[in-house]
Amino acid sequence: MKNLIILFLICLYGCGDNKKSSSDFKSEISFDGSSSLAPIIASIGNKFMEEYGTWDKVNSNLPNEKISIFVASAGSGAGVKSILDNTANFGMLARKIRDSEKEKMKNYKEFMVAYDALTVSVNSKNPIVKIKDNLDTKTIRNIFSGEYKYWSDVDVSLPKKEIVVIIRDLSGGAYEVFQESIMGETQISANAIQSPSMGALGTKIAENENAIGYASYGVYNQNKDKLFALKVDGIEPTKENILNGSYKIQRPLMFIKNSELSENENEFVNYIFSDLGKQIVNENGYIAVE
Repeated sequence: MKNLIILFLICLYGCGDNKKSSSDFKSEISFDGSSSLAPIIASIGNKFMEEYGTWDKVNSNLPNEKISIFVASAGSGAGVKSILDNTANFGMLARKIRDSEKEKMKNYKEFMVAYDALTVSVNSKNPIVKIKDNLDTKTIRNIFSGEYKYWSDVDVSLPKKEIVVIIRDLSGGAYEVFQESIMGETQISANAIQSPSMGALGTKIAENENAIGYASYGVYNQNKDKLFALKVDGIEPTKENILNGSYKIQRPLMFIKNSELSENENEFVNYIFSDLGKQIVNENGYIAVE
């Protein structure tokens, strides 16, 4: 499946004025990577520009240039690549950075924005909701590998309807996290439907009564009326269980950089971690880092 890119262009103030800025100043800040983190950064960027408009309003030492924040979501792998190729100021990840990736960055820096988890979610109208609220790792593995093809394979009291497995595309951080946490050496079925973003994954589960997928904690919280999150090995995906580590399928939401922050980059990063930024993280259903 071809990787789809969702591009958020936040630019509220047109072309600004004609005053010249210092020759080395770049008014645009760009992010690329995780589709889970992208809407959060986009929302914070939107608030940032609504409040300030031009960089001199943020910091009087900065020039009178319009603020432009660009956020593209091509997956966590693309977030790392954007930093290695120097095509974005920040790379967004919804997984841990690999040692092999970090070794290629001499000035590596990471900024943890939120705690997230992957919920094993079904459509809220799925009959399994009425008889079972928990799946063990082996059963989940059998479902996602395709060994269990029908819901009646999971429990004989369920109808013999084909299980529709929904996953992120292979460039997404969620795919790697789920593989490591649940699947191990077992591969996910080639018949699984790949989604270009975590939001699209949640929508696909909500649209199909026979679907199951690993919706992020944030997407689940935004769609509790349409999705039902099963316990995994008896542990419910709650804020408490994610923070204490007892829920096993979890991941960070963060962005990375391979250089020192410029003055305007530092201003925006500080805004991301402000009370308003944390509020936006929480409003998106994730757990803000305090």
